[in-house]
Amino acid sequence: MRDVSFSYDKDKNLDNINVDIREGEVILLCGESGCGKTTITRFLNGLIPNFFDGKRQGNVYLNDELISEMPIYEISKNVGSVFQNPKTQFFNVDTTSEVVFGCENLSMPIDDIQNRLDNVVDDFQISHLLDKSIFKLSGGEKQKIACASVSAVHPDILILDEPSSNLDSRSSWDFENIIRKWKSQGKTVVIAEHKLFFLSDVVDRVLFLNNGRITDEWSIEEFRQINHREFGLRQLNLENLTCKRKEYYSDSPEFMELKNFRFHYGKRQVLDIDDVKIPKNEVIAIIGKNGAGKSTFANCLCGLKRSCKGQLIWDNDALKRNDRLKKTYMVMQDVNHQLFTESVLDEVLLSMDDENFELAEEILTNLNLIHLKDAHPMALSGGEKQRVAIASAIASEKEILIFDEPTSGLDLKNMMKVSENLIYLQKLGITSFIITHDYELIMEACSHVLHMDDGRIVDSYKINEEKLKKFFLNSN
Repeated sequence: MRDVSFSYDKDKNLDNINVDIREGEVILLCGESGCGKTTITRFLNGLIPNFFDGKRQGNVYLNDELISEMPIYEISKNVGSVFQNPKTQFFNVDTTSEVVFGCENLSMPIDDIQNRLDNVVDDFQISHLLDKSIFKLSGGEKQKIACASVSAVHPDILILDEPSSNLDSRSSWDFENIIRKWKSQGKTVVIAEHKLFFLSDVVDRVLFLNNGRITDEWSIEEFRQINHREFGLRQLNLENLTCKRKEYYSDSPEFMELKNFRFHYGKRQVLDIDDVKIPKNEVIAIIGKNGAGKSTFANCLCGLKRSCKGQLIWDNDALKRNDRLKKTYMVMQDVNHQLFTESVLDEVLLSMDDENFELAEEILTNLNLIHLKDAHPMALSGGEKQRVAIASAIASEKEILIFDEPTSGLDLKNMMKVSENLIYLQKLGITSFIITHDYELIMEACSHVLHMDDGRIVDSYKINEEKLKKFFLNSN
């Protein structure tokens, strides 16, 4: 990249970027949300200027050729991309067709395509995901399919934007092994990422961005020595984290109770909960591997699944589906499904029974969004959209809030903002369920844990470091 500057509108997103990426290097781009990481990846894979307009200066070269003058199909032979939201790059409705789509699009021989399919299925451990509907996969499973599809084309360069955002801990460690394999094959890998724990042993060089500029550059050895929190970065070593919320757990909590909670996709039972008591007025982490049934559980809990069987007992009342819809508010994993208005402020006001501009602006301030109150929600980054949806949930003043991966794609500062707001909601008497793979968020904000596996709640416990470390840190 030579003297590269770029702005989508008035503000500069990149400012005079000069960097060389050598063949076979694994590069980490890090920094707070909005610092320019994604914009750099769009230059490297040709999305700028082919798909994103803006004021552009400078040049980007791929093997001495100007990327801006290469047709996108030529770039795609050399550069493969995995986006933060994998749904934006799917072209098929079943997983197997999606994995081989790039190979078919490049008119590769059938035998070659089959060999590549077999190899990526083995590399990514996704045999159990073949021949399935894309629409019935969890977020992490979709991420795996996107990575496998790109890898099957065998590009020399891989550009990854928040590849771990929806992956469970085991899959993140598996992904480290994939990057290591790419590295052994001499491939060049550029990763824009907030979560750092799975990258320590595979990255060669770290570029730190601030306000569109590369302000610091480290070798991985140097990067291990810095104080990551001083730079607003997530932890590189999760072993150093401790639970912060033990003292907030009530010794004699009130409980809600789930009885005979069951749900089927067709003939396949994906939720099977006989009887479980869950403490009220806690911040409850729902953990489990990708595909364990966490999102299905959340959809049933708040009444979104009409055919869900069972009861939620709340204050001695058995709440029917319509009652649960009135009592709960859910922030979905893909928040694009629940952003409706023309401005961020209007989005928050929409959730209120009676519009309160002062309260809405206070909520936006607490989530570091007040400067975006007049912006269109769909024009925001993924992390910013996530926080807008969280702001709307807070404004709804429901008794039960459900957050599906609320910190996917969030940097340290904004993860802490979400954590602070969850604690604030608990003080207001609100019960929050947090579906998450974010170990740092759990350690900061959560007071209780539900562990799900194969559609069942296999453990329910007060926040416990030993159990959490066993699940999150020993998965590799």
